Amino acid sequence: MTQHSNLRTGGQILVDQLKIHGVDLAFCVPGESYLAVLDALYDARNTIRLITCRQEGGAANMAEAYGKLTGKPGICFVTRGPGATNASIGVHTAFQDSTPMLLFIGQVARDQAEREAFQEVDFTRMFAPLCKWAAQINDPARIPELVSQAFHRAVAGRPGPVVLALPEDMLTATADVPDAGPYKTVRPHPGAADLEAMRARLAKAERPFAIVGGGGWTAQAVADFAAFAAANDLPVGASFRCQDLMDNGHKNYVGHVGIGIDPPLAQRVKNADVLLVVGARLGEMTTSGYTLVDLPVPKQALIHVHAGAEELGRVYQPALPINAGMPQFAAAARALAPVDSTRWAAATAKAREEYLATLKPLANAGRLQLGEVIAWLRARLPPDAILTNGAGNYTAWVHRYYQFRRFRSALAPTSGAMGYGVPAAVAAKAVHPDRIVIAFAGDGCYLMNGQELATAVQDALPIIVIVVNNGMYGTIRMHQEREYPTRTIGTDLVNPDFAALARAHGAHGETVETTADFAPAFERAIASGKPALLELRLDPDAITPRMGLGQIRDNALKSRAR
Repeated sequence: MTQHSNLRTGGQILVDQLKIHGVDLAFCVPGESYLAVLDALYDARNTIRLITCRQEGGAANMAEAYGKLTGKPGICFVTRGPGATNASIGVHTAFQDSTPMLLFIGQVARDQAEREAFQEVDFTRMFAPLCKWAAQINDPARIPELVSQAFHRAVAGRPGPVVLALPEDMLTATADVPDAGPYKTVRPHPGAADLEAMRARLAKAERPFAIVGGGGWTAQAVADFAAFAAANDLPVGASFRCQDLMDNGHKNYVGHVGIGIDPPLAQRVKNADVLLVVGARLGEMTTSGYTLVDLPVPKQALIHVHAGAEELGRVYQPALPINAGMPQFAAAARALAPVDSTRWAAATAKAREEYLATLKPLANAGRLQLGEVIAWLRARLPPDAILTNGAGNYTAWVHRYYQFRRFRSALAPTSGAMGYGVPAAVAAKAVHPDRIVIAFAGDGCYLMNGQELATAVQDALPIIVIVVNNGMYGTIRMHQEREYPTRTIGTDLVNPDFAALARAHGAHGETVETTADFAPAFERAIASGKPALLELRLDPDAITPRMGLGQIRDNALKSRAR
């Protein structure tokens, strides 16, 4: 009998490819549709750590956070039908955040396809608009080829998610097939002519402004771009939820170009004569609803640097489009001879002063001052602490008052997905067990994926969750009061005792009702050595750092009375 030294099941072939591509951590909710993969992961348990989650949305968010944090594709396994649909939220976040990620979905057996079998969905059609590529592997002999393609697609150009469906019987079938080699990241380099054209435009500028954002950055790229900005004394803002792409303590960092942008900063973006945008797509949140930059041709001379050629000219027509990866562009920009920046040096210094002034907390209604809490954390936490958050008005205090000092110290969804903070924190602590990891969540946000606190307890990952509880879906309430004052419906929440719920999970849990109580509660949470949750009781009127809910309602009523 002929010996087949490479004869393996589809599940074994798949896991062997993951090892070859350097996968060290994966997230899952188990399902019977991919038992053969789970069995192969048992044999690989000393190489690939598998974290079992409580809901597929949490698992997918963890994989997305891993991809964002490491630059390597985050790996997630879920079952068909409900499992895949739950996981789609993480795929959407990865797509909008340009995060490399691979979602593997167990699928019905090949001979059951097109019968609407149990939990059957055509995943190539379902995920097509949500990812860079969606495919189904129908032959175990093609697993090395298609998995290699998936890794390459996830990291090439503009990074993003890839989805592969795995028919159950394909995973148990055998094949004698050679393995692929490890993937290689391919991104474009800027041309010499483009770099000289950029330098020439900066040399003639009077009011330049730079915005950094998007995916595909590395720590070295961040350092290179900061050196380029310093050499040319450029004012630099960070796009929506990308504040860790420039050390906020750097003399050239001038603020967050996101939701609730400070008026002076918004005016600087509008008044710029040269706008250098590196990595950011210039989406709705960064452009304040496409008002900071005119459509389709900006009045600023737009130099748009992006790793995805399809993004250049998609929304805004740049004066100078540069198709380049972030590390490639930042290194090349740093090597350029600096231009004479004396014409805007004073403006950069002034912009920095204006940013620093915004760090002084404004008072909000109630006994707990959220701005002071964030300011205390800003002083207390080491520079490498990782902060995560989901979506909601509570995030405005974090984005406004905290200073991110290190690359990948902020994990937040530019997609605006609620429920992201807790699973992202679990992933971050698994990757960096030596760093403090804090998840911020609103009361509505927390209950969307708060069950992943059980995952943190199970895997001994001592994250700290800060739940800001104001008893409502605050962002929607704010919009209701602005558009339909006093006619609020569907936004009130009756919440559990979050601290007691955390203790029921086996975590440390406390309730904080005053500003003075926060610091000692935080220190006890750290000292516990366990996952911990601090519930902050916030006055419902404290809806934004600068304006209370009552004032928003009153302004709306006065406007309608005119």
